[in-house]
Amino acid sequence: MEVHAHTHTSRKKWTHYFWEFLMLFLAVFCGFMAEYQLEHKIEKEREKEYIKSLIDDLKTDAETIDGAIIAKQQEIERMDSLINFLNQPQLIKENGDQVYYIGRVGPRTQTFTSTNKTFEQLKNAGGFRLIRNSKAAGNIMSYYSVLPFIRQLEEIYDNEFTEYKRVAAKIFDPAIFRSTEAVSGGIIRTTDNPQLRSSDPELLKELSVYSI
Repeated sequence: MEVHAHTHTSRKKWTHYFWEFLMLFLAVFCGFMAEYQLEHKIEKEREKEYIKSLIDDLKTDAETIDGAIIAKQQEIERMDSLINFLNQPQLIKENGDQVYYIGRVGPRTQTFTSTNKTFEQLKNAGGFRLIRNSKAAGNIMSYYSVLPFIRQLEEIYDNEFTEYKRVAAKIFDPAIFRSTEAVSGGIIRTTDNPQLRSSDPELLKELSVYSI
């Protein structure tokens, strides 16, 4: 009769399990930290890219605004001159070339177009969380929040310009306005001292109101 020896598995000490757990924990923790650091680095790089792009957008806006300010100052000067003419009929008769030129180009202005591509990306993609400086993020949002107000002002101006053209159509000769158009697309002065279509004082005063 054969006798089989029983194999016995030696039991591991609790310290063995402890070290296995510790090594596993450290491996998982180090992996987590490495992933966190990588993600943090990527977000910092994205923040730098967004800030650089925003600066470029704002520089473009600043140049546009500088040009718009100069154009608006010129417009104000021209419209002041037109008001002066409209309130002195004799000057109109003597300065028809100037009156028609100002009447054509004076009230025209350009719509402000903001370069807001980066801002829209930040807003739509939740990118503002990447900008760690909360004050800078607030200033950025404050700047772009003004744009709707500018659009309202432009709409008011467009309505006034429509009224200006309505009254101007009764005062200026459209054929003469057409003759002031240069081949290059600009507006030039006439040289034959053209006269107004109507010198009705009431119409002149009404046009003065829309020239302010």
